[in-house]
Amino acid sequence: MTNLDWILLTVTLLFIIIYGVYKNHKDKDLDGYLLGNQSLPWYHVGLSVMATQASAITFLSTTGQGFDDGMRFVQFYFGLPLAMIVLCVTFIPIFHRLKVYTAYEYLETRFDGKVRVFTAFLFLIQRGLSTGISIYAPAIILSTIFGWDIFWTNILMGGMVLTYTVVGGTKAISYTHLQQMIVITVAMFLAGVIVVMMLPENIGFVKALKIAGKAHHTNVVSFEFNPKDRYNLWSGLIGGFFLQLSYFGTDQSQVGRYLTGESITQSRLGLVMNGLLKVPMQFLILLVGVLVFVFYQYNPAPIFFNKVEVDKLRTSQYAPQLESLEQRYNEVTEKRKNLLLISSNLEEEQLKIYQNSLAESDSISKALKSEVAGLIKKNNPSASTNDRDYVFLRFVLDHLPHGLIGLLVAVIFAASMGSIASAYNSLAATSVVDVYRKFSKNTPTEKSELNASKVSTVLWGLFCIFVAQYANELGNMIEVVNVLGSLFYGIILGVFLVAFYFKNIGGTATFWAAVISQTIILGIGIPQVILKKEWIAYLWFNPIGCFLVIGIAWILQKNLKLAKV
Repeated sequence: MTNLDWILLTVTLLFIIIYGVYKNHKDKDLDGYLLGNQSLPWYHVGLSVMATQASAITFLSTTGQGFDDGMRFVQFYFGLPLAMIVLCVTFIPIFHRLKVYTAYEYLETRFDGKVRVFTAFLFLIQRGLSTGISIYAPAIILSTIFGWDIFWTNILMGGMVLTYTVVGGTKAISYTHLQQMIVITVAMFLAGVIVVMMLPENIGFVKALKIAGKAHHTNVVSFEFNPKDRYNLWSGLIGGFFLQLSYFGTDQSQVGRYLTGESITQSRLGLVMNGLLKVPMQFLILLVGVLVFVFYQYNPAPIFFNKVEVDKLRTSQYAPQLESLEQRYNEVTEKRKNLLLISSNLEEEQLKIYQNSLAESDSISKALKSEVAGLIKKNNPSASTNDRDYVFLRFVLDHLPHGLIGLLVAVIFAASMGSIASAYNSLAATSVVDVYRKFSKNTPTEKSELNASKVSTVLWGLFCIFVAQYANELGNMIEVVNVLGSLFYGIILGVFLVAFYFKNIGGTATFWAAVISQTIILGIGIPQVILKKEWIAYLWFNPIGCFLVIGIAWILQKNLKLAKV
């Protein structure tokens, strides 16, 4: 990075942070700190909801997903627009009418304290774990740019966001979101245009898509029903619908965003905006990853994209082996580039002659990459060999024009800061409103609650930084976050659906149904995560967990004749 990149990076980040804190410096009570005094218009709500999801994971890991696996991940979001409609009709009016700080307050009104606390506990666990991964993502950037150990960059990233979250509260977060989404949209569009411009002269956008298609990277929709396949039309529409419904309807990091709306209508319009724009946004980000894949078919690619670990390898006892592998890799990639340049001008029948050679080159490249990953692990047993999260960042630093590099890095940082700050804020809100206020012996004052909120923000921030230190062991970040969520979201959604639609089922039946269902889902999901072998795709955990809660609660209520409280 040049001085121009550093100037743009610094100015962008400082402007976003100072502007957000300034806009909220007068909020001195809990209502202002957690709900922004419910004063924000629909476009603020919509952009804040979108930006809460748009962390560094979105830009580093989703582009890496597109690079490695193509466009099919976009099916994950197919259930989102329908979920937004359901939320606008059901959840939003209830939460606004009750004037709650958190979604879980409603559960005590409908059931009892134990259902509220258990559901809040499930949220706190999964959101704390997910936020740790969100901290790890931008820490990768600091690690790559400076060559620092990821341990220290995790601490720096998590601590920096923690500072402005404690000072600014939720309105600061929402105002920074507005700036972030504008810069994000412009920067990602420019990145996609520049990738196409850097392709060979005879390879335009349309031909690049055809080349990606030959490599099965433009597979947007799969109609095959396969419970083991993570991303197809059915898992996206059904499993994705239940996940999105729970995420936006019961996850305090999202509920806290649209509760800042000044009215039910403003909150609804914000969610509708999210439903309309989120799928195209993810499509664009995945497409950038696919275009980067095509770019590296014609340009030299690193044998391993994690530059920090490769540089460590160069100064280790394994340096001669790395040099030999890189030489062989460069020979294979040059041969593949020549084959592609020839084949790009051939008709379909002639093209078949080259397909076997291209497939052989790809197979050799993957084998050489695997050998390098093995050397990295020998040299540094704690190193991550999940390389796809580094693809886009390495491309940006190696190939994009200076100035845009600083802007894109600032975008990824800013997005991460907004997402992490929202999570910190939601963890604090739930801890204070659903735990501190519930178990406090004396009625807490407004000042004591505000102080407790800030203290809990710090404690959760430290927990999330701790989790971030182990995130590199878990795999591709965008998938890991959604796997973790799916282990809990179905259960939480099931509790809320029982509360809304099954008035004859009481709190005791619902509580034990949630405990039993959560145990079952963890019993199915955790072995899959540990063994890295799926018997059923993680998106299906969401409807299964939801229906388990409803079914078990109904059976318990009917057969044990429990009180309907």
